[in-house]
Amino acid sequence: MYQYHKWLRSFHAVAKTGSFTLAAEYLSVGQPTVSEQVNGLEKQFSVELFHRRGRFIEMSAAGHALYGITQGLFGQEDEAMQLLQSFKQRKTGLLRLGAVSPPIAMNLTYELMQRHPDIELETSFSPEKETLDRLFNFDIDVAILALSEFNQRFDTQLYRRYPIIAVVRDDHPWAQQEAVHVEQISHEKWVMREKSSRTRQLVEERCKRQGIAVNCVMQLNSREAIVHAITKGIGIGFVSAVEYAETPGTTPITFVDHPFFIDYHLCCLGIRRNRPMIAELFEASPIPAT
Repeated sequence: MYQYHKWLRSFHAVAKTGSFTLAAEYLSVGQPTVSEQVNGLEKQFSVELFHRRGRFIEMSAAGHALYGITQGLFGQEDEAMQLLQSFKQRKTGLLRLGAVSPPIAMNLTYELMQRHPDIELETSFSPEKETLDRLFNFDIDVAILALSEFNQRFDTQLYRRYPIIAVVRDDHPWAQQEAVHVEQISHEKWVMREKSSRTRQLVEERCKRQGIAVNCVMQLNSREAIVHAITKGIGIGFVSAVEYAETPGTTPITFVDHPFFIDYHLCCLGIRRNRPMIAELFEASPIPAT
């Protein structure tokens, strides 16, 4: 069984890094050792785990299935080593937080720093798919995501709900109105995020239900670019209220009756939900009223 453990470790490293060379560096062994152990696993069980195409490799269906298991097996082993390293360095704990939204993640980071000044915190930002992949790979412990779908391997909890607002240039007529109704959207030109943006999806879904047309004249892949487009008069934009930063020349607009909102969820792998630091984080974050 120990022999298989080494073979599985090499397989996991190749699957995680996407390369036999990088796997060897990750494990601090020679590349021939990694190749020999992966080949041994395939030969022993008469299975092809990787498709080799010259210098490139791709996981087979069997490889993907096995990787789903080794992620938990070696992810927890890596977590154990991190814990031992924290003891060696006399740290009381390490929590790695990933998020799609810097403002909301920094709010949580600040709360944690106030409650637990001795905990080492690592906060990183990436798109939803990449953040989910990092959770699966044990590269982060907890994520804050505006999820559109829920995976059964995760434990999730509603963390915060925020309205989605419009942002206009200061000389736009809405900036002088006392109240802006959602029906007025159809008369405007909009600068929007890419179609995978959860904010955009929520706005478009609600508008479609109410029969309101949204005229997207430009699509951009960052909030900063959208703000610049707004200040140039190209159109107006949508943003989660927590993500709006006061910018000269722009005005935030809240719609009557708050027709749009976005939910952010705390998310972790189900098998790690009872880890002390993760459990405390979930329990210390009250579920907001919906």
